[in-house]
Amino acid sequence: MIESKQLLEMAEKSPNDLSKLLKSCFIENKNIPDSFIGLILLKLIQKNPSYAVLPCLSELIETISLDKGIQSAYNILTRLEVMLDFRKPSIGIYDCALHFIGGAQKYGCTIAHALQNEFDITLITNRNITLDELQRWYNLELSRCRLKIIKIPFFEEKKQKKIMIDPADVDLKKDNPFHIISKESGNYDIFVNNCMLEMVYPLANISLFICHFPEREISRFFYVSKYTEIIYNSLYTAEWIKKRWKLVPHKHIYPPVDMEGLDHSQKKENIILTASRFDLSGNKQQLEIIRSFKKFVKQYPKNKRDWKLILAGGSIAENQYLEKIKKLISLSPGEDIELKVNVSADELKTIYKKAKIFWHFTGFNQYDPARVEHFGMTIAEAMQNGCVPIVFNGGGQTEIVEDGVSGFLFSSEKELFDKTIELIKNQDLLVKIGKKAFQRGKQFNKDIFIAEIKTHFNQLLKEYRSIKKNNSIFIL
Repeated sequence: MIESKQLLEMAEKSPNDLSKLLKSCFIENKNIPDSFIGLILLKLIQKNPSYAVLPCLSELIETISLDKGIQSAYNILTRLEVMLDFRKPSIGIYDCALHFIGGAQKYGCTIAHALQNEFDITLITNRNITLDELQRWYNLELSRCRLKIIKIPFFEEKKQKKIMIDPADVDLKKDNPFHIISKESGNYDIFVNNCMLEMVYPLANISLFICHFPEREISRFFYVSKYTEIIYNSLYTAEWIKKRWKLVPHKHIYPPVDMEGLDHSQKKENIILTASRFDLSGNKQQLEIIRSFKKFVKQYPKNKRDWKLILAGGSIAENQYLEKIKKLISLSPGEDIELKVNVSADELKTIYKKAKIFWHFTGFNQYDPARVEHFGMTIAEAMQNGCVPIVFNGGGQTEIVEDGVSGFLFSSEKELFDKTIELIKNQDLLVKIGKKAFQRGKQFNKDIFIAEIKTHFNQLLKEYRSIKKNNSIFIL
């Protein structure tokens, strides 16, 4: 029997014999943890002159590669580089939908923004996008980040190339097209999967799966359980991770919301606002919002007075759902419905400042839990500007809005209309709840998110930099 301390002593005093001993351990199928191998190499480097270390290290890496694989040997070396302060630790943040404006993408970009001073950050995606566009969309400074675009042949070569990368197109009986991203993940100390793409196998020393919702069922290419941690954006998402994937997520971090711009001296206008991306699937239900507003106008013509509806959000260039919205609005040009597409962050903030009421329908009359709002960043954005939310009573929205205190929840169109009319008729109530909404919205601001991200990643880095001595016994 050889105790672990004897291996460490050999690394310090007899480096030339170390490779032979490790090889014997591997031949006897002894499962020596990578962390302990790292500790052995650390001792070797720290306690011996470089001329003695280099040939031994080369032989050791070859031995480790033959037993554990090249990736494992590479990971041990890269971890040592960080431990010895040879370089900054690296983070790769992957998002297949980075070219499309969305809350999940803002989540990932804000992580990059928060950590770019302490870490070497690379944003990874599959479709063309620029850092300038990301900075403009999310009002974030990303100058110290890199962007890497990796085309996935499977999706590029399809006859009808879709704007979005859709995992549902993958033939589970054939090869996994996302292996190209798995391979890339092994180039970083920490790999962050920000797009809920369960088909990417992580190869980094530390891997984080950020789940905004577990959209797909477990299949042949399901690798979420291989990640070091699962970070979730809401309690609603955590509940469905447990139900759908039978996994217990690790860390809850609400999304960053940074639209606070309310000027209490500024007079608000009679605006009902809804703000969400114009999703190709219609998941944000803007068509239903327009139809409800039309019905509301007919039902309450006197109370409606000079109120108008504004629909704001991001969209890709060719969007059939957006075209349907434009057509529906054009059918009744006199009903005061305005469309604001791809406005800047500053312009959107101006609209939030002016609006009195915020409608949000996502999940209303839906039975698929994936089509219910997982959190609702735009709801919190509206609240940060004193805009009173009236939102569907389901999903992550119930974690933001305190019903009757900082806004209202509705389960039927009648409830929506009743609560809207109550606010229109009672301006004192509208102002009172608007102030409560403003205070509540602060609890989801970007500074809180950044502080949580920095604390969590610094703790991961602290553990990554230290290898605790393993006192277990290895039998040859």
